[in-house]
Amino acid sequence: MRIAKGNMYSFVTHTHNYIKGRCLHDCEYCYMKTFKLGDVRFDEKELEADLGKDNFIFIGSSCDMFADNISREWLIRIFNHCKTFKENKYLFQSKNPRRIWEIKQYLPKDVVIGTTIESNRWYDKRMGRSPNIPSRVHYMRLLSEDFETMVTIEPIMDFDLDALVNLIKSIKPKWVNVGADSKGHKLPEPSKEMILELIDRLSMFTEVKQKNNLKRLFKETKGDTR
Repeated sequence: MRIAKGNMYSFVTHTHNYIKGRCLHDCEYCYMKTFKLGDVRFDEKELEADLGKDNFIFIGSSCDMFADNISREWLIRIFNHCKTFKENKYLFQSKNPRRIWEIKQYLPKDVVIGTTIESNRWYDKRMGRSPNIPSRVHYMRLLSEDFETMVTIEPIMDFDLDALVNLIKSIKPKWVNVGADSKGHKLPEPSKEMILELIDRLSMFTEVKQKNNLKRLFKETKGDTR
């Protein structure tokens, strides 16, 4: 288990990864691509970790552990290990929330379910082999009936304001994270004015947490996608 630092969420205290290796989704902008990664695998020794108490732990921060190539058995073993540390809160975040919904009965009690929605638009190469936005939203809506939910708009890509706001609102997130690309992938990015309008609209129904990496976009001129 590692202390959360760097560009991690400010509300997360620690991260822990049982599943390691290349993520099936292969999103172009993924920060993990800067590391040499092998095939996806389950690290048995992580089941021996002491997760402590009174922590907010992001489980699976380095690889989407709910991708379709991840074993159901692995996921249940992870949930069971988390359950032995009942005084923690856990974040499970995935671009494939369908997998979470399918095994929701095994989840620990105190959890937040999150997904990434970079835009309402689909950017083919940029978003890799991850499930499409309508699928993410559909299953997050279902999960929101039983669990606390969150959405991360990071890295934010150019969007249609009304469409994106309506998608996120339907998920009923307790909070929304907004952040930008940190690794210079030259993504199609919105203007400062669009981002500020989005934040205002989201703030009408949920808490908005802004990442420090948004400062770059706030300094750039409209239409600059560097």
